[in-house]
Amino acid sequence: MIKDSFNRVHDYLRISLTDNCNLRCFYCMPEEDYHFTPARNLMQAEEIKSIAEIFVSQGIKKIRLTGGEPLVRKDVKKIILQLAELPVNLTITTNGTRLHEFADTLETAGVRSLNISLDTLQSGKFHLLTRRDQFEQTFQNIRLMIDRGFHVKVNVVVMKGINETELTDFVAWTKDVPVHVRFIEFMPFSGNHWKSNKVFTWHEMMEQISMHYLPVPINGDVHDTAKKYSIAGHLGTFAVISTMSAPFCKGCNRIRLTADGKIKNCLFSKDETDLLTAFRNGEDILPLIEANILSKKKELGGQFTADFSHLHAEEIANRSMITIGG
Repeated sequence: MIKDSFNRVHDYLRISLTDNCNLRCFYCMPEEDYHFTPARNLMQAEEIKSIAEIFVSQGIKKIRLTGGEPLVRKDVKKIILQLAELPVNLTITTNGTRLHEFADTLETAGVRSLNISLDTLQSGKFHLLTRRDQFEQTFQNIRLMIDRGFHVKVNVVVMKGINETELTDFVAWTKDVPVHVRFIEFMPFSGNHWKSNKVFTWHEMMEQISMHYLPVPINGDVHDTAKKYSIAGHLGTFAVISTMSAPFCKGCNRIRLTADGKIKNCLFSKDETDLLTAFRNGEDILPLIEANILSKKKELGGQFTADFSHLHAEEIANRSMITIGG
């Protein structure tokens, strides 16, 4: 069992497979000509499985594969099928553009839940945000996976002045489609041009949605990052991930492993521990894992608080989102 100094049990591992992506979302990737990590510096398929097995032996019950975009990695099918052999709930976060190529593999691996990123329901705005013309393919793939019985969550990063006016459009989508939309407050990372006045908060979101609907809170558990809501007569639901205005760190059970084999104990942690080099040197990495988690701060990586109005992104020591993994 992996615990931190606040007695939080960590049983959920998020593994980034690559910092590469076929989209270019500005809030995730610092610039268009971003230099991706050389393949030799990434965890290889067998290394991913072996390191994951160590985590599972210590009580990890859920593994989520992230990126970049995990489905652009050439050996991703092999990785998925190998991890499916472990006694964990295996899930994946993806931008959805290539899901039609991997639906069978995911079913074979027993993956039943997907998180798909989609920040707008407008094709023109999608192109503006991602710098790629992939809206129709993404939207079709969301429908495909729902039709194939997958539990689909759609992640929407809400940014003031960009897409906050679409909240009710997303909620309307949940009426006749069993899709579970999750609105995410805009978070600061290296190179993503974050400013406090671009954050559309949980309370602002609920105020806007409640002008058109009557949301009913859904009870969750201590580990939930999302505040969930249902609406009478809707097949789907919506939720808000209020990282900035109402952090949920008290019940955190997450560990992040970057594509280059570094363990991060928080999305906003300043420090990280190199597991891959130690593993390749034949060292026992369990003490490194335990020490890293024991050093975890109480909330938000110890770098800021929920009073973010005077926060300057350049003061936060961290990676870009694409190099951390969702």
